[in-house]
Amino acid sequence: MKTKKMKGKYVILAFVSLVLGFMLAFSYNTVNKDEKTKNHFSDPQFVRENELRNQLLKQQKENRQLQKELYEKQNKVRSIEKDLSKEETVFYNLAEDAEKYRMFLGKVKVQGKGLIVTLKDGDYDPKEENVNNYIVHDRHVFKVINELYIAGATAIAVNGQRINHSSYIICTGPVITVDGIPFPEPFTITALGDPGILESALSITGGVKDQLVNDNIIFTMEKKNQIQIEPILGES
Repeated sequence: MKTKKMKGKYVILAFVSLVLGFMLAFSYNTVNKDEKTKNHFSDPQFVRENELRNQLLKQQKENRQLQKELYEKQNKVRSIEKDLSKEETVFYNLAEDAEKYRMFLGKVKVQGKGLIVTLKDGDYDPKEENVNNYIVHDRHVFKVINELYIAGATAIAVNGQRINHSSYIICTGPVITVDGIPFPEPFTITALGDPGILESALSITGGVKDQLVNDNIIFTMEKKNQIQIEPILGES
């Protein structure tokens, strides 16, 4: 009986010793691992690598933010360029219209292709009692000018005097007065535009040319590759 008790004590003691040994071994391993981990984290190379890694992550984040800002600014620039393009088109159209108005008002010198029409009094006929039946009248000049404008003439002058929207032409004895300036015959009407179209418009059967010839007016035309019409006298 005593022997069995002694054996039981030995078994318990052995078990306790085993448990204590295991605990000591585990504690040692844990401490050793902690020490190694601590040593690893405190290693200069690891610290440097960790710093570089953190810097890289930070830089990547900043780059993403910069890329986002760049994209937004590019969109803004494209929007501004689009608006400027629209404004440029508007300004260009306004400038073009202004130039057309100045040309219509006769305020700028113009040059280019065109047609020159010359009107002369008809030959003297002693059998003709009324001299007005073969001389150039203001209505003849008006007919030519109106037909030229209808055919697309952009500028017209009579004997060098520029015609505009407020011009007036009247007969004053043997001369024709254009905007207060008297001119004797022959009357040279210079028109800027497509010479072929202008000539055809005046030459149609029963048109202006035929009408003036029937009134005994000497009517001639000459197409020009280069003509020049000065601005209205006394104006810029």
